[in-house]
Amino acid sequence: MLHHLIELVVPNIIYLLELFGVFIITLTAIKCFIRYAMRGFDLSDDVIKIELARALSLGLTFLLGGEILSTMFAKDLKQIYVIVGIVVIRVAITYVLHWEISSDMDHCNSFATLKERVACRQDVLQQKLENKH
Repeated sequence: MLHHLIELVVPNIIYLLELFGVFIITLTAIKCFIRYAMRGFDLSDDVIKIELARALSLGLTFLLGGEILSTMFAKDLKQIYVIVGIVVIRVAITYVLHWEISSDMDHCNSFATLKERVACRQDVLQQKLENKH
């Protein structure tokens, strides 16, 4: 009875997880492209890049969950090897995306800090000029 229920429910959960992953990736890609186009195709905008990378990572996580569940229905060792290969590739891509997000966030944070320093420096110079007058 429980085995039959699992065979009935789990494939639908797998499809749902894969659908969520595709949905997240597709919608965010469209949203980021529209924002990218509206900003004049400016490649220096790290915010769009970070948002897209996060969505790709989240979408791949949903897809990975579906692949892991699909191992329950592997009929032979060859299918398991294929699933393991897919899982390894997706984990590697997720890791690379995570690394890229972290480095982009560090870049943005250091740039923000640099902007703050420049703004502070300009304020100090402005005050010195005002004090001379």
